[in-house]
Amino acid sequence: MSRTIQQFKAEFFKALAHPMRIRILEVLSEGSKNVNELQTILGSEGSAVSQQLAVLRNKNVVFGVKEGTTVVYSLRDPLIKDLLEVAKRIFDNHLVDAISLLEDMRKES
Repeated sequence: MSRTIQQFKAEFFKALAHPMRIRILEVLSEGSKNVNELQTILGSEGSAVSQQLAVLRNKNVVFGVKEGTTVVYSLRDPLIKDLLEVAKRIFDNHLVDAISLLEDMRKES
């Protein structure tokens, strides 16, 4: 694998390395939103949402289109939705394994 691709992947995953950014991407997976809509859905102040959107924009994960006085944000690549779903399935698998381990430990005691 080329070093360029590895660098791209590292930078891409750095962009995802924040809970609010993940949540923003989950919301945008359902459709485009402006900052006010994101703020309401996330229950967070606008400056925090704007700051996280800036990171995602700078890493080319989302893009904004100006509509009048507002900017509407969307996922740059719809495959991000699939990536988030795969990550959730991996988490679910780990959770199932942890529950099974705990049940085995409880049976042994």
